[in-house]
Amino acid sequence: MDFLWHAVSDKEKEEIKRQAKQIMDSFSGKLEKVEKLIKENPLIEREKCEREEGENCSDNFSREIMFSNAPNKNDDFIIGEKKGW
Repeated sequence: MDFLWHAVSDKEKEEIKRQAKQIMDSFSGKLEKVEKLIKENPLIEREKCEREEGENCSDNFSREIMFSNAPNKNDDFIIGEKKGW
């Protein structure tokens, strides 16, 4: 299929409609499964739902973890991309 702009024929319109319907039917089928799971397990109960003011989660987070995820880095800094988007 050519993805550049062009006048769409009636045949292509029907094909697009067919593909869109197939995608929506597939998605709605998957949503039904999610709705069933939510009905079976409606709530997640936790002892502690919210953080207290000033609470810090740095115990589980370290410089090594952050640097291991960074694609561009040197010994001291993560090298960010400027205007890469």
